[in-house]
Amino acid sequence: MKQIIAMGGGGFSMEPGNLLLDQYIINQSKVSRPKVCFLPTASGDAEGYIERFYKSFTSLSSEPSHLSLFKPSTRDLEGFLLEKDIIYVGGGNTKNMLALWKEWGIDVILRKAWESGTILTGLSAGSICWFEEGTTDSYGDGLETIKGLGLIAGSHSPHYDGEENRRPLYHSFIERGELKPGYAADDGAALHFIDEGLSRAVSSRPHASAYRVEKIDGVITEYKIGTNYLGNPE
Repeated sequence: MKQIIAMGGGGFSMEPGNLLLDQYIINQSKVSRPKVCFLPTASGDAEGYIERFYKSFTSLSSEPSHLSLFKPSTRDLEGFLLEKDIIYVGGGNTKNMLALWKEWGIDVILRKAWESGTILTGLSAGSICWFEEGTTDSYGDGLETIKGLGLIAGSHSPHYDGEENRRPLYHSFIERGELKPGYAADDGAALHFIDEGLSRAVSSRPHASAYRVEKIDGVITEYKIGTNYLGNPE
Protein backbone atom coordinates (compact mmCIF):
# COMPACT_ATOMS: atom_id res chain seq x y z
CA MET A 1 0.00 0.00 0.00
CA LYS A 2 1.35 3.41 -1.02
CA GLN A 3 0.59 6.32 1.33
CA ILE A 4 1.15 10.07 1.24
CA ILE A 5 -0.13 12.45 3.92
CA ALA A 6 0.10 16.05 2.69
CA MET A 7 -0.38 18.73 5.35
CA GLY A 8 -1.29 22.29 4.42
CA GLY A 9 0.47 23.38 7.58
CA GLY A 10 0.61 22.25 11.20
CA GLY A 11 2.28 19.42 13.02
CA PHE A 12 5.26 20.09 15.27
CA SER A 13 6.51 22.79 12.88
CA MET A 14 3.57 25.13 13.43
CA GLU A 15 1.73 23.68 16.42
CA PRO A 16 4.33 22.40 18.90
CA GLY A 17 1.65 22.00 21.57
CA ASN A 18 -0.71 20.17 19.23
CA LEU A 19 0.69 16.95 17.80
CA LEU A 20 -2.61 15.48 16.59
CA LEU A 21 -1.48 15.35 12.94
CA ASP A 22 1.91 13.90 13.84
CA GLN A 23 0.25 11.22 15.97
CA TYR A 24 -2.15 10.46 13.11
CA ILE A 25 0.80 9.93 10.77
CA ILE A 26 2.45 7.53 13.24
CA ASN A 27 -0.84 5.65 13.66
CA GLN A 28 -0.90 4.83 9.92
CA SER A 29 2.20 2.67 10.26
CA LYS A 30 1.81 -1.03 10.98
CA VAL A 31 4.79 -0.85 13.32
CA SER A 32 4.39 -0.16 17.05
CA ARG A 33 7.38 2.21 17.12
CA PRO A 34 7.89 3.32 13.52
CA LYS A 35 11.21 4.67 12.32
CA VAL A 36 10.55 8.30 11.33
CA CYS A 37 13.15 10.18 9.29
CA PHE A 38 12.95 13.96 9.03
CA LEU A 39 14.16 15.67 5.84
CA PRO A 40 14.78 19.35 6.73
CA THR A 41 16.27 20.19 3.32
CA ALA A 42 13.86 23.05 2.55
CA SER A 43 14.98 24.93 5.66
CA GLY A 44 18.66 24.53 4.80
CA ASP A 45 18.80 21.82 7.49
CA ALA A 46 18.15 24.43 10.19
CA GLU A 47 19.45 23.07 13.49
CA GLY A 48 16.61 24.55 15.54
CA TYR A 49 14.07 22.88 13.27
CA ILE A 50 15.79 19.52 13.62
CA GLU A 51 15.87 19.92 17.40
CA ARG A 52 12.11 20.63 17.47
CA PHE A 53 11.51 17.49 15.43
CA TYR A 54 13.44 15.32 17.88
CA LYS A 55 11.74 16.91 20.89
CA SER A 56 8.29 16.25 19.44
CA PHE A 57 8.82 12.77 18.02
CA THR A 58 10.72 11.55 21.07
CA SER A 59 7.53 12.28 23.00
CA LEU A 60 5.55 10.12 20.57
CA SER A 61 5.86 6.38 20.05
CA SER A 62 8.53 6.46 17.35
CA GLU A 63 12.23 6.15 16.60
CA PRO A 64 13.22 9.56 15.17
CA SER A 65 16.18 10.28 12.91
CA HIS A 66 17.04 12.89 10.30
CA LEU A 67 18.98 13.17 7.07
CA SER A 68 21.00 16.30 6.40
CA LEU A 69 22.28 16.93 2.88
CA PHE A 70 24.60 19.64 4.19
CA LYS A 71 26.14 17.32 6.78
CA PRO A 72 25.28 13.80 5.57
CA SER A 73 25.77 11.12 8.20
CA THR A 74 26.17 8.35 5.59
CA ARG A 75 27.12 7.85 1.96
CA ASP A 76 24.41 5.23 1.56
CA LEU A 77 21.46 7.62 1.37
CA GLU A 78 19.24 5.05 -0.32
CA GLY A 79 19.88 2.38 2.28
CA PHE A 80 19.37 4.89 5.09
CA LEU A 81 16.01 6.10 3.77
CA LEU A 82 14.59 2.81 2.56
CA GLU A 83 14.80 1.28 6.03
CA LYS A 84 12.45 3.94 7.44
CA ASP A 85 8.74 3.44 8.01
CA ILE A 86 7.90 7.14 7.64
CA ILE A 87 9.72 9.96 5.84
CA TYR A 88 8.64 13.41 7.05
CA VAL A 89 9.56 16.46 4.94
CA GLY A 90 9.73 19.89 6.57
CA GLY A 91 8.79 23.30 5.24
CA GLY A 92 10.92 26.02 3.69
CA ASN A 93 12.07 26.78 0.15
CA THR A 94 10.49 24.24 -2.19
CA LYS A 95 12.60 25.14 -5.23
CA ASN A 96 15.90 24.79 -3.41
CA MET A 97 14.77 21.55 -1.77
CA LEU A 98 13.82 19.94 -5.09
CA ALA A 99 17.06 21.08 -6.72
CA LEU A 100 19.14 19.53 -3.95
CA TRP A 101 17.09 16.35 -3.98
CA LYS A 102 17.68 15.93 -7.69
CA GLU A 103 21.41 16.54 -7.30
CA TRP A 104 21.67 13.92 -4.54
CA GLY A 105 19.19 11.46 -6.11
CA ILE A 106 16.74 11.84 -3.24
CA ASP A 107 13.84 12.28 -5.70
CA VAL A 108 14.45 8.78 -7.09
CA ILE A 109 14.91 7.28 -3.62
CA LEU A 110 11.64 8.80 -2.36
CA ARG A 111 9.72 7.23 -5.22
CA LYS A 112 11.29 3.85 -4.39
CA ALA A 113 10.40 4.31 -0.72
CA TRP A 114 6.80 5.20 -1.59
CA GLU A 115 6.43 2.22 -3.91
CA SER A 116 7.82 -0.10 -1.22
CA GLY A 117 5.30 1.05 1.41
CA THR A 118 7.12 3.81 3.29
CA ILE A 119 4.69 6.54 4.36
CA LEU A 120 5.64 9.90 2.85
CA THR A 121 4.45 13.04 4.61
CA GLY A 122 5.23 16.68 5.23
CA LEU A 123 3.89 20.21 5.34
CA SER A 124 4.19 23.25 3.09
CA ALA A 125 7.22 22.48 0.87
CA GLY A 126 6.94 18.96 2.25
CA SER A 127 3.37 18.84 0.98
CA ILE A 128 3.70 20.52 -2.41
CA CYS A 129 6.55 18.22 -3.44
CA TRP A 130 4.43 15.07 -3.77
CA PHE A 131 2.13 16.56 -6.45
CA GLU A 132 2.74 17.21 -10.13
CA GLU A 133 2.76 20.95 -9.45
CA GLY A 134 1.74 23.57 -6.93
CA THR A 135 2.08 27.11 -5.63
CA THR A 136 5.22 28.34 -3.90
CA ASP A 137 6.75 31.51 -2.50
CA SER A 138 10.25 30.10 -3.04
CA TYR A 139 11.18 32.95 -5.39
CA GLY A 140 10.74 35.49 -2.61
CA ASP A 141 8.23 37.81 -4.27
CA GLY A 142 4.67 36.52 -4.32
CA LEU A 143 3.36 33.10 -5.31
CA GLU A 144 4.40 31.27 -8.45
CA THR A 145 3.89 27.80 -9.86
CA ILE A 146 6.39 24.99 -9.44
CA LYS A 147 6.74 21.39 -10.62
CA GLY A 148 6.83 18.64 -7.99
CA LEU A 149 7.76 14.95 -7.96
CA GLY A 150 4.48 13.90 -9.56
CA LEU A 151 3.60 11.05 -7.21
CA ILE A 152 0.08 12.49 -6.95
CA ALA A 153 -1.73 13.76 -10.03
CA GLY A 154 -2.76 17.41 -10.21
CA SER A 155 -1.78 20.49 -8.24
CA HIS A 156 -1.66 21.54 -4.59
CA SER A 157 -1.86 24.67 -2.47
CA PRO A 158 -0.88 24.53 1.23
CA HIS A 159 -1.56 27.29 3.80
CA TYR A 160 -4.93 27.84 2.13
CA ASP A 161 -6.37 29.86 5.01
CA GLY A 162 -3.05 30.98 6.49
CA GLU A 163 -2.08 33.57 3.87
CA GLU A 164 -4.67 35.84 2.27
CA ASN A 165 -3.33 35.49 -1.28
CA ARG A 166 -3.18 31.70 -1.37
CA ARG A 167 -6.82 31.01 -2.26
CA PRO A 168 -7.35 33.71 -4.96
CA LEU A 169 -4.01 33.04 -6.64
CA TYR A 170 -4.54 29.28 -6.65
CA HIS A 171 -7.92 29.87 -8.29
CA SER A 172 -6.40 32.21 -10.87
CA PHE A 173 -3.58 29.80 -11.77
CA ILE A 174 -6.11 27.02 -12.42
CA GLU A 175 -8.46 29.37 -14.27
CA ARG A 176 -5.67 30.45 -16.65
CA GLY A 177 -4.51 26.87 -17.17
CA GLU A 178 -1.15 27.49 -15.47
CA LEU A 179 -1.96 24.77 -12.94
CA LYS A 180 -3.97 21.58 -13.24
CA PRO A 181 -7.02 21.08 -11.01
CA GLY A 182 -6.02 19.92 -7.57
CA TYR A 183 -6.25 19.97 -3.81
CA ALA A 184 -5.84 22.71 -1.23
CA ALA A 185 -5.41 22.38 2.53
CA ASP A 186 -5.77 24.87 5.36
CA ASP A 187 -3.15 25.11 8.08
CA GLY A 188 -3.93 22.20 10.38
CA ALA A 189 -5.53 20.08 7.64
CA ALA A 190 -4.05 17.05 5.90
CA LEU A 191 -4.91 15.06 2.79
CA HIS A 192 -4.34 11.32 3.13
CA PHE A 193 -3.75 9.58 -0.19
CA ILE A 194 -3.69 5.80 -0.49
CA ASP A 195 -2.50 4.27 -3.76
CA GLU A 196 -2.63 7.68 -5.47
CA GLY A 197 -6.29 8.34 -4.62
CA LEU A 198 -7.60 10.61 -1.84
CA SER A 199 -8.74 8.39 1.03
CA ARG A 200 -9.68 10.97 3.66
CA ALA A 201 -8.96 14.42 5.08
CA VAL A 202 -8.16 15.05 8.75
CA SER A 203 -7.36 18.10 10.85
CA SER A 204 -5.75 19.18 14.11
CA ARG A 205 -7.97 22.27 14.33
CA PRO A 206 -11.80 22.15 14.55
CA HIS A 207 -12.41 24.41 11.57
CA ALA A 208 -9.47 23.50 9.30
CA SER A 209 -10.56 21.99 5.99
CA ALA A 210 -9.34 20.53 2.73
CA TYR A 211 -10.68 21.35 -0.73
CA ARG A 212 -10.88 20.18 -4.32
CA VAL A 213 -10.51 23.01 -6.85
CA GLU A 214 -11.43 22.55 -10.52
CA LYS A 215 -12.45 24.55 -13.57
CA ILE A 216 -15.87 23.39 -14.79
CA ASP A 217 -17.48 24.95 -17.86
CA GLY A 218 -15.05 27.85 -17.60
CA VAL A 219 -15.86 28.54 -13.95
CA ILE A 220 -13.61 27.83 -10.95
CA THR A 221 -15.40 25.48 -8.57
CA GLU A 222 -14.20 24.78 -5.04
CA TYR A 223 -15.55 21.79 -3.13
CA LYS A 224 -14.97 21.45 0.59
CA ILE A 225 -13.85 17.92 1.40
CA GLY A 226 -15.35 16.36 4.52
CA THR A 227 -12.59 16.68 7.12
CA ASN A 228 -12.38 14.67 10.34
CA TYR A 229 -11.19 16.72 13.34
CA LEU A 230 -8.77 14.48 15.21
CA GLY A 231 -9.58 16.10 18.55
CA ASN A 232 -13.04 14.57 18.57
CA PRO A 233 -13.42 11.66 21.01
CA GLU A 234 -13.75 8.28 19.39
